[in-house]
Amino acid sequence: MTKPLKLPAFEDVLAAAERQRGVVRETPVLSHPALDELAGAELLIKAECLQVTGSFKIRGAMNRLAQVPPEGKVAGVVAFSSGNHAQGVARAARLLGMPALIVMPADAPQVKVDGVIADGGEVYLYDRNTEDREEICARLAAERGAVIVPSYDDFDIIAGQGTAGLEFARQAEAMGKPLDHLISPAGGGGLINGVALAFGQLSPATKIWAAEPEAHDDWARSLEAGEILANAPGTRSICDAILTPKPGYLTFALGQRQLAGGLRVSDAEVREAMRMAFRYLRVVGEPGGCAALAAALKGVPEGMKGKPIGVILSGGNVDAALYAGIIGGAA
Repeated sequence: MTKPLKLPAFEDVLAAAERQRGVVRETPVLSHPALDELAGAELLIKAECLQVTGSFKIRGAMNRLAQVPPEGKVAGVVAFSSGNHAQGVARAARLLGMPALIVMPADAPQVKVDGVIADGGEVYLYDRNTEDREEICARLAAERGAVIVPSYDDFDIIAGQGTAGLEFARQAEAMGKPLDHLISPAGGGGLINGVALAFGQLSPATKIWAAEPEAHDDWARSLEAGEILANAPGTRSICDAILTPKPGYLTFALGQRQLAGGLRVSDAEVREAMRMAFRYLRVVGEPGGCAALAAALKGVPEGMKGKPIGVILSGGNVDAALYAGIIGGAA
């Protein structure tokens, strides 16, 4: 008999918030009339690009690493990531006095590699087209006796990311604008499903939507099919931070009962969203981090028009040369 999956609940998100206290920053909710006009709705934008390490990932990393027992801290942790989870793990490990080894693709943005190294993390580069990052991670962890810290398909990671939802729901309520809908970037699904756990308790009427690249739409297709569907090997997008192969087992089990569906965006629409975030909000958004904003700015579906819609801008770690080209109008 298959053992039932142990899934996090709202109480686990509350516990994560306590473990993060003093480390994680409460990020602001931003808005601008010009963006509302483009979307055809009132957008409330949660700027996780202004979070510690430049993305929401410190939330889950801190919650997971804070629970490593004292005897496990000496060998430290191993994680695999294209960058944002890597930086979150490296920062949490440094704050908790633990070594961290991060397995990163050789084509990861240099700004993310540099961020790991700046926090004292060790980087192991691999070829994402010919090598299996999970196999590499398992081998290195076994050699060191280290703890593996998954980037999304983990009970404590999901609960930790959910604290962004705790903040957002409370901020929207305090503004007198409870959200009808919320759009979040979705890669493996740790952020969106953690956020959905919080909204399910604090704002249960809010419908939660995944935003992802149109050529890498595993969440939209999986939710439509009712089963986990992977992306075709080799599919690419500018949105490096959310190019996971498929939804996780834990995250999809949550997503099936929490998410309203998926919204697809093109790379051109993501670039435009990055420009709009810079122009009107004065914030730096990385491509994957701007997927939800792109989904809103292309014009929301008819049922969302005129409603308060939450948007999570999940990260701002982007190479300077790439960003300058996009802001300057590069296609």
